[in-house]
Amino acid sequence: MRLTPPDPGRPVDLGADLTDPAYYVDGDPHAVWRELRRTAPVSLRQTGAGIEYWSVTRHPDVDRVLRDHRSFTSTRGTFLNVLGRPDPAAGRQLAATDPPRHTAMRSPLHQTLSLRSTAGEDPMIRERVRALLMPSVEAGEMDVATVMSGLPVAVLGSMMALPADDWQQLTDLAAMAVAPDEPARMLPKGPQATLQRAHRALFAYFQDKAHERRENPGSDLMSALLDLRIDDQPDPGSMVSNCYSLMVGAATWPHAATAGLYQLAESGRYAEYAGRPELLDPLIEEAFRWASPANHFLRHATTEVELGGVRLPAGAPVVVWLGSANRDEAVFTDPYAFDPARWPNRHLAFGSGPHNCLGAPLARRMIRHVFTEMFELVTDVAPAGPPSHVASNFVAGYRHAPVKLEVAQHG
Repeated sequence: MRLTPPDPGRPVDLGADLTDPAYYVDGDPHAVWRELRRTAPVSLRQTGAGIEYWSVTRHPDVDRVLRDHRSFTSTRGTFLNVLGRPDPAAGRQLAATDPPRHTAMRSPLHQTLSLRSTAGEDPMIRERVRALLMPSVEAGEMDVATVMSGLPVAVLGSMMALPADDWQQLTDLAAMAVAPDEPARMLPKGPQATLQRAHRALFAYFQDKAHERRENPGSDLMSALLDLRIDDQPDPGSMVSNCYSLMVGAATWPHAATAGLYQLAESGRYAEYAGRPELLDPLIEEAFRWASPANHFLRHATTEVELGGVRLPAGAPVVVWLGSANRDEAVFTDPYAFDPARWPNRHLAFGSGPHNCLGAPLARRMIRHVFTEMFELVTDVAPAGPPSHVASNFVAGYRHAPVKLEVAQHG
């Protein structure tokens, strides 16, 4: 998704297909969302294939849809790529399951991935971050998007005790899963074939690892997932599905670090904030608000329901745009300004309600180490060329974000 503010001199195309991945490379979704928030915050729209869905753009309405699982279910799919067909992960993958079953599934994972539980991972995360940064620091230049893309699998791979030799393959497959329309990742047969290849390869990988881990369990995250029980019964399929979900969901996290670092570079304020450690927490939250790495979620109305003054029929597919909610003028002062000191920051980058991102504490911890390591190693950053955007209606971020680095001199 394009992260730039709306172009005031460019006509707003309210007929734009917001589900078209290519639109987020060269289009202006923020201009469309701004106008929809003003004139039609809950509106009936169509995909390029002619499938109708309800579009939700204002912060309070997005928050309501995500929190109210009784009125808006996840069990019929959570992403646009399953719109119009059943989701095979329903009832087995956390994202596609509603309470109370969702609560029972989530509880042990929440304990494992909570802020307190992941505190012991700090030395490992810092080591992984520094290892990814050092080649660029030594070279004096960096494609921030490329470097950051390897971070989630390096961290989750360590936590799951997965072989380091597999990390690049898993990074590539997760990127294919979240952005199958991205030209660099797309298979010759197109985005659907790309998505299916990624899906099948990741599931096959985790099935094999689950079999190995059952034979030799340990204290790692995958072993903890193997203990997951549904209706008091072990469910290996659910474990595999949730490993897949964690890995794919984590593929969105680096876009916050990339967007935040590039904005500091572009604004010329990197050195200023590198010297203000007291603003690290607001900077991290603003990076997530600004990037809104997960751009949308899909729900379906379980019954006839009113939302934003509009009556939605039972069964209606509802798409909430997090990128729009996180620029809502009624919630955020000067929403198109990247403000590293913004506080409080009521962004919805991690969702809301029972499906609030399970990995949010780990994502924040990872991004904290990115900024702290960068601020220690690099005194200033400047753009080295224009960034390019990922072709995806789901993951929002940069494909490339080249910068030049002024490296700190250590005695």
